[in-house]
Amino acid sequence: MDADDALRRRWLDLTRRTLPALAESRNWPVSADHCFQRILLDNACGGCWYDHITGRPAYVHADPATLARAVALADAVQAGTADLAVLNRRSLDWRRTRRPS
Repeated sequence: MDADDALRRRWLDLTRRTLPALAESRNWPVSADHCFQRILLDNACGGCWYDHITGRPAYVHADPATLARAVALADAVQAGTADLAVLNRRSLDWRRTRRPS
């Protein structure tokens, strides 16, 4: 397994298992895996991820630096050093103000 595969596996573990398992006890605004993925990828991209990443699924098509930023954010959320509610609001704000091309 190469470094990119390891990063993708870490991403899936964090967003499909680790963070959803913590959601209720942390009173987070989301609990579904796709919501964590949206929030973290949007914040890693600095806007709606689908404006920055072509192809689906996003974690496969994201460049390694973007996915590494998203994983680092997920780690920070898990550690309690990043506020998921703030990251979620930012993501939703980007999506509300997004203008279709």
